[in-house]
Amino acid sequence: MTENSSVSGADGVLSIAVSSPANGTSLDDNALDEAIIALTALLAGQRDERVILLHGSGKNFCAGGNVASFATAVDRTEFLAELADRLHRTIALIVESGRPVVVAAKGWAAGAGMSLTMLGDIVVGGPSTKMRPAYRGIGLSPDGGMTWTLPRIVGLVRARKIILTDQIIDAPEALELGLLTEIVDDDRVDASAREIAVALASGPAAALQATAALLRADPATTLVEQLAAEAASISSLGGRAEGIEGVDAFLGKRKPVWP
Repeated sequence: MTENSSVSGADGVLSIAVSSPANGTSLDDNALDEAIIALTALLAGQRDERVILLHGSGKNFCAGGNVASFATAVDRTEFLAELADRLHRTIALIVESGRPVVVAAKGWAAGAGMSLTMLGDIVVGGPSTKMRPAYRGIGLSPDGGMTWTLPRIVGLVRARKIILTDQIIDAPEALELGLLTEIVDDDRVDASAREIAVALASGPAAALQATAALLRADPATTLVEQLAAEAASISSLGGRAEGIEGVDAFLGKRKPVWP
């Protein structure tokens, strides 16, 4: 990563700035390329971050794709196909990493920005946070997994209305719908999200990943199937270093020292 990289790692957290102040805080193409490199290394065991933090480096989380670049492309079909592929590769790698994801959703999260917020296990917003699909207005259909994730969070009926009518969702409604986990002061969104990410990263990594995986189970999974998955997970963790340390620390009435 370069000195001005959109991707950085510290305190067990892989931070990805998905937008930049340039071009109206639109999706940063360079950030996607850097994220793909970092996430590929993470999956290969060449990095050791335990949590992923998505944030923006401008006043907004991400105001969507850089529409001006769409218009100047020599071949718009090819350009959008390549852009969607890079975005989707990034998202697939985030999901495949199994790491808990924290999102600092300050300001606008529109288009691809809204899609990215829905990857979060914990999504922090502020009073001025607003979400919007933003595809209908430019004659396009959603990308970034929005048509898959949004129905699973708010239900299919609400998702249809939100996407088809290009509904603007303010912070209180986003919290009610489950698109935001919590609302803090606008000037605390980034810091609060990072604090949460660092706190998660300081915990038992294997247990966190296993828990995140259980929570991300297919909604079609039956209770009996989920019970079996939970039993397999907890028993496996019980024989690993983290589980042994956690139990021993509890019985010893001391703070655990996670491997």
